[in-house]
Amino acid sequence: MKKHIYIYSPSGAVRDKAAFKRGIKRLQSLGHEVEVDESALASHQRFAGDDATRLAAIHRAADSGADVALMSRGGYGLTRLLPDIRYKKIAKAIDKGMQFVGISDFTAFQSAVLAKTGAVTWAGPALGEGFGAQDGPDDIMEACFDDLLCGQGEGTGWRQLRQEPQSDAEMVAISPDSKRAGGTFDIEEGILWGGNLTMLASLLGTPYFPKVKGGILFLEDVAEHPYRIERLLAQLLYAGVLKRQKAILLGQFTDFKLTSHDRGFKLASVVQWLSQQVSCPILTNLPYGHVQTKVLLPVGAKADLSADGRDVLLVWGHV
Repeated sequence: MKKHIYIYSPSGAVRDKAAFKRGIKRLQSLGHEVEVDESALASHQRFAGDDATRLAAIHRAADSGADVALMSRGGYGLTRLLPDIRYKKIAKAIDKGMQFVGISDFTAFQSAVLAKTGAVTWAGPALGEGFGAQDGPDDIMEACFDDLLCGQGEGTGWRQLRQEPQSDAEMVAISPDSKRAGGTFDIEEGILWGGNLTMLASLLGTPYFPKVKGGILFLEDVAEHPYRIERLLAQLLYAGVLKRQKAILLGQFTDFKLTSHDRGFKLASVVQWLSQQVSCPILTNLPYGHVQTKVLLPVGAKADLSADGRDVLLVWGHV
């Protein structure tokens, strides 16, 4: 099914031009019409053009009439633009069927859109890191993206990590509470929201932080040591955010390095600590984050969550 995909750069400058080109060619090979924004390859300091340039790109994307507005890459930059984004324009484009898709820094945009309008955006790939991957796009990611284009995406399932860690890289939730890893439960109609933990925590206390109660919060991050992850979670905890949620989904936390100083403190330690602070279910290994194999998630949509042992099902078919 041919779709119109608009590529724009609201965050960091595109440094990997080869990945950018590979991504466009891949989308075209799938039969889609790819329109590239006039400033997609602009560069100013670390950004894809100055603030005015990137802001204009967002609004051109909203006006393009495309089926999907796909960011070229993440990085940093959207936070600077939040006060000047025309949110009614974004919401109107979404009402007409446009899907805004992105990752990482895109969490700032998604959170602000949700806080200001309640509209649904999609956590998924960026052009370069997703479709422009050196070895080609991940099959699962591409299938999920195709489901989005066809309007067939209804949910995702995955298996949590074992309760006993097999390596320092594994993240587990060890708790006698039956609602945690290894338990069985069902949660209905929670607002699915979240994204990059660092970006989300940076918005706390601003008008761009969604005030979601009874939600299903998903989190991921990259190149953050477990103690930094715990510190960010503590910020959300002490602000009362985590205790207002129906469930917390922990995605992929990657590209960090433990040291001898840690002496056994690792991601599992962070999750165990968190499980002692909140009463809601904490589920691990959500296939989303700065990894090739990731699903697409509708930020702001109502979703149902069920778990049976290590097996988890997240459904938003009623979006």
